[in-house]
Amino acid sequence: MNAHEIDFEIKGEEMQFVEIELDPQEAVVAEPGSFMYMDSAIKMETIFGDGTGAKSSFFDKVLTAGKRVLTGERLFLTVFTAEGTGKSKIAFASPYPGRIIPMDLSEMNGKIICQKDAFLCAAKGVSIGIEFQKRLGTGFFGGEGFIMQKLEGDGLAFVHAGGTITRRTLTAGEKLKVDTGCIVAFTHTIDYDIEFVGGIKNTLFGGEGLFYATLTGPGDVWIQSLPFSRLAGRVLAAAPQIGGKHKGEGSILGGLGNLLDGDNRF
Repeated sequence: MNAHEIDFEIKGEEMQFVEIELDPQEAVVAEPGSFMYMDSAIKMETIFGDGTGAKSSFFDKVLTAGKRVLTGERLFLTVFTAEGTGKSKIAFASPYPGRIIPMDLSEMNGKIICQKDAFLCAAKGVSIGIEFQKRLGTGFFGGEGFIMQKLEGDGLAFVHAGGTITRRTLTAGEKLKVDTGCIVAFTHTIDYDIEFVGGIKNTLFGGEGLFYATLTGPGDVWIQSLPFSRLAGRVLAAAPQIGGKHKGEGSILGGLGNLLDGDNRF
């Protein structure tokens, strides 16, 4: 194997984290901001590049980092290396409620395509890059699926998604229609495209967007029940107005609460 072999345990329910056990000189690559805790024998290093540790020119490293910026990710990756004489542990936490999914790339022909904010961490040697959807229509209307991340190599990678995760295996030619935000990841043998919902009533009043993502087999697809964009939209819709005080919103006592607090606005 080119990637480091690591052991892991996923802990928790709604807010999960993955604890990784490293042998001496083994390393794991992670997105900045996902770190939770580590043993004292582990050294942290911030790097340019794709996480493989392969030698490349400075220009190639800058180009790789620039591509990461296109996906909305940070310019750098962080490498954590065990430098002690025994086993060391390190943990990475999920950013919002959902599930962490381990992906063994050696069992998936060496490549997985995932949502641009799904990657959490991976064994050193796994390449973290970007994947552009090639069809022009997908680029204009594909929404969250236009620019995606690709994870390549033969090691373990961990992706995170919201809510409950389901895995579908599609046979050759089998097609699955999915909300573009609900796609977590799929194997590189899956054909990704978009399809217009169709119908005037569906378009104007359906409330599900104008386009589906269509995924055609053969291959595996991972789907999430709660995309972060949907969660954020619901939170913003339920949040009080900026500068306003809403006590008992939606109840008959709401205005009375404001009056007793010295706010006479109903």
